[in-house]
Amino acid sequence: MADGILEKVRQWFKITRHYGGLKNTILALYRYDDLKVGQFIGADKYGNRYYQNTRYFVCRSRWVKYADRVGLDYDASQVPPEWHRWLQYITDEPPTIKPLKKHSWMIDHIENKTGTSQIYVPYSTVPPKIQSWKPSSSSTTQNITAAKS
Repeated sequence: MADGILEKVRQWFKITRHYGGLKNTILALYRYDDLKVGQFIGADKYGNRYYQNTRYFVCRSRWVKYADRVGLDYDASQVPPEWHRWLQYITDEPPTIKPLKKHSWMIDHIENKTGTSQIYVPYSTVPPKIQSWKPSSSSTTQNITAAKS
């Protein structure tokens, strides 16, 4: 029983040391709702950091810590495709070992801007099939009113 408690305390100190102190550990718990310790695998050009710990279950053993600049506004579309392949176990080699082949038609990764002021709104080039009703002018209305009296 005492060994189990000592192991938990040892693990807590290891996690606290990994995050750089008690304050940063609490902030990480608030931000990610999880405290994980693992081997740093690499980082992308957007500031996201990727980790792996094979002691965790499959599908929980790889994770991303999003860049500090996004704060609590992170979402999965901020992960570029080369790292997405590795995170979702499509490939076993991270892009630091086996980079994704770049083709001339590929563009740089852009995160999804839905819900922000930079949202993409397409415009229609097709005339509407139903025309909206336009009330008659006031002079025509006056003529009809005058004819009734």
